[in-house]
Amino acid sequence: MSICISIILLIALTIVILVMVNTSNEPKDILTAIAVEGDNTTLGTTTIKFSQNDIVIGNALAHQEGSDTISVQETGIYQISYQLFGIKQGAGSFNFNAALFVNDAVVESTFNDGPVLEDLVNNRITLTSTVILRLNAGDTLKLAGISIEDIVYEKARIDIEKIG
Repeated sequence: MSICISIILLIALTIVILVMVNTSNEPKDILTAIAVEGDNTTLGTTTIKFSQNDIVIGNALAHQEGSDTISVQETGIYQISYQLFGIKQGAGSFNFNAALFVNDAVVESTFNDGPVLEDLVNNRITLTSTVILRLNAGDTLKLAGISIEDIVYEKARIDIEKIG
């Protein structure tokens, strides 16, 4: 009986040790940048400037407040989530889209089509998306609002975490 208990305790202790060894204690690399009203005054198609760095943890990402460019400092896999809020200036149809740019080239797989609204039923909308991209050290990342209409991007948020 005591041999069975000893074996069970030994197995349990082995499992605990394996879990502790395999649990990563590496710090996270996270960047959260926020754009507020007045940050982006260009109408139509533009890259989004972020005036506030809300969370900056680690060294994998860098962003100078007020800039539209996020610099990738470490090669890896990144989860990128954003919210982009646009308001129509004037009458007519309402539509804008969003996409991520890497090294000033659109990443087609990130293109986010917004709905086309007619008759100004609603002259504001928020587009959101989450993507996972493989990025290299030295890459630059930008969020763009894309429209042929007079859209002002009053608010935006981007959250990026290195996940691998």
